[in-house]
Amino acid sequence: MKAVIAMDSFKGSISSVEAGNAAADGIRRVFPDADTIIKPVADGGEGTVEALISGLNGRSCEAEVSDPLGRKITAKYGILPDNTAVIEMAAASGLTLLSPSERDPMSATTYGTGELTLSAIRNGCRNFMIGIGGSATNDGGIGCLQALGFGMLDEKGQQVVSGARGLSRLAEITDANAVPELRECSFKVACDVTNPLCGENGCSAVFAPQKGAKAEQIPVMDGYLRDFAELTKSYAPAASPDTPGTGAAGGLGFALMYYLNAAFEPGVDLIMRETGLEAAIADADIVITGEGCLDGQTAMGKAPAGIARIAKKYGKPVIAFSGAVKSGECLCGQNGIDAYFPILREISTLEQAMDKANAYRNLADTAEQVFRTIKLFSK
Repeated sequence: MKAVIAMDSFKGSISSVEAGNAAADGIRRVFPDADTIIKPVADGGEGTVEALISGLNGRSCEAEVSDPLGRKITAKYGILPDNTAVIEMAAASGLTLLSPSERDPMSATTYGTGELTLSAIRNGCRNFMIGIGGSATNDGGIGCLQALGFGMLDEKGQQVVSGARGLSRLAEITDANAVPELRECSFKVACDVTNPLCGENGCSAVFAPQKGAKAEQIPVMDGYLRDFAELTKSYAPAASPDTPGTGAAGGLGFALMYYLNAAFEPGVDLIMRETGLEAAIADADIVITGEGCLDGQTAMGKAPAGIARIAKKYGKPVIAFSGAVKSGECLCGQNGIDAYFPILREISTLEQAMDKANAYRNLADTAEQVFRTIKLFSK
């Protein structure tokens, strides 16, 4: 038996690689000679760097950068064997870096994401894959651009302050001091968000509340971003706040698209292509996937649904495992997942369920029982 195992992370518990190993352990208890091929996956958010450096034999690097409030932290990024840098903006500018009381998109900056990019450039990288999920910011990406040498200037010719507040003082944009190597760089952005920069579906209205924005701040920030988009036309005439994806990561998508000429692609598709997952699935007998929670959102383009879609292209059966199953899970069955199994085996607290050792054991034990059933019917 050849089983391709492509599990997303169980966020806050076990990584994509750990989940894959657990499923493989369970399978081999039943089929000791099974060929289990683990392909790490992610969607551009948490786990993207680990998935790609694990799947492609890359290496991990560290850089001292600014967190969303300007405090110095150490953040990781990856470099693949072909010298492509893999960056998660959340490692430097993510919401999880702040406590709930610290969340403030008027002040939060993407400067640290620019610093990560600069570190990779100094390490010789010229090709980039950037995942932009999980941001704490709503600054239109100007912090990232400032770290890369762009001038986001006020009326006095000084760099504006951090965060969305800085957008309110923006009067001039210049690349006179931008990092020269940027001309040699290409950027791919893993992004599943299609929101525009501004308006009722823009980043301020849809995402800023979870980042700490007060109701009265939302139209104010939306106006700042619209003015930024208009000013950007002096730099990139084609710039539009209505372009899908420009609202990703509080407008970082807009900055990457129009200042760094980044190409956007759904995160799952990008990572599956880079890791050669489709070729492995085409040669498999069965495909195993899953994530922390299977529900209606899973079928709306998340990793397990994308994997199932490829598997069905080649007529392969698909089994999914998850920490929990919630409302709308029936859509998984309509989108290529043949059967799905929650792994909790006894009543437990959320903390117990998400404990790394418990989750690993529960997943391996559940996989074992599923494959014992398969063995019964394969005789």
